[in-house]
Amino acid sequence: MGLSPREQEWADKARRFLKAKLKQKGLGYKELVTRLKEHGIEETEASITGKLNRGTFAVTFWLACLAVMELTGVDLTEL
Repeated sequence: MGLSPREQEWADKARRFLKAKLKQKGLGYKELVTRLKEHGIEETEASITGKLNRGTFAVTFWLACLAVMELTGVDLTEL
């Protein structure tokens, strides 16, 4: 089952937002894997690459990434 055009638009926004925040923090996928693992979330660089390339991932993954990047005051209007 594919995403509707509107859902794909939101998936792209979430993907771009997450990638931008990683870049702003100077974090690569390897560091993200390490930080997620410290919180009991098992990912690999390849799985993160796939998720961010597709732009489809669970909101739990997205929130965990924001948390391990230690973002505060996340402004969702940036989406």
